[in-house]
Amino acid sequence: MSTISMPLEHTYASFLNRLATAASDSIMPHFRTGHDVSNKLDSGFDPVTIADRSGETAMRTIINTEYPDHGILGEEHGPENLDAEHVWVLDPIDGTRSFITGLPTWGTLIGLTTNGKPSLGMMCQPYVNERYAGDCKSAWYQGPIGTKALQTRPCASLDEAVLFTTTPALFEDEERAAYDVIEAKTKLARYGTDCYAYCMLAAGHADLVIESGLQAYDIVALIPIIEGAGGVVTNWTGGSAANGGQIIASGDPRLHEIALKSLASSAS
Repeated sequence: MSTISMPLEHTYASFLNRLATAASDSIMPHFRTGHDVSNKLDSGFDPVTIADRSGETAMRTIINTEYPDHGILGEEHGPENLDAEHVWVLDPIDGTRSFITGLPTWGTLIGLTTNGKPSLGMMCQPYVNERYAGDCKSAWYQGPIGTKALQTRPCASLDEAVLFTTTPALFEDEERAAYDVIEAKTKLARYGTDCYAYCMLAAGHADLVIESGLQAYDIVALIPIIEGAGGVVTNWTGGSAANGGQIIASGDPRLHEIALKSLASSAS
């Protein structure tokens, strides 16, 4: 995909696109190639590939060269200069399990916090040539069907809602029980979506995303997209989602309040 020109007003909007292109150029040569997969965990399975590492390295190199006073928080190579006014929050491949199984439901997440608050974000999926970006004020899509503004859709009740989660296995004990209550009331639930769930919510194709155990780099880039499209994203107590943890995103603020009340007993 060539450099995009979404009508975002943020100072670093064009730089965001450069980072996405650099990551894509580093990641795509490894997609569906039978590359080696490493496991980060001694017990369990948390995969990482050369594509994850090279994608983040490409973005870090550009940031450190052009904005050495900025901070970086990345999934693969750790933190640096986190006290900076501007901190880039990077997940080169959100959905590595999808990546290693050949599915295109992964994306590169690039977020920016300004004075600790998410201010700019993008999800880039280079295989299908789609980018979703937002600056908390507006959100935009560019891909095979053109360039258009993103807008969440109205949905004021669970029985009309489409719900996403990557997998119910994310939830433990009371979390799972609380999630199951909500899912049972919704019109449709879909799994295996990773970062795409939040973008589909921003695009008005879904209404609710509920997850747990997220890290900052899993969500910071998505907050400005959801908020820019008119949605709401918080933790399960209704506070900031920027640090990850238990996350809920809704396209309609009315639905968000309903779901929050249902999750309250298992919020932490």
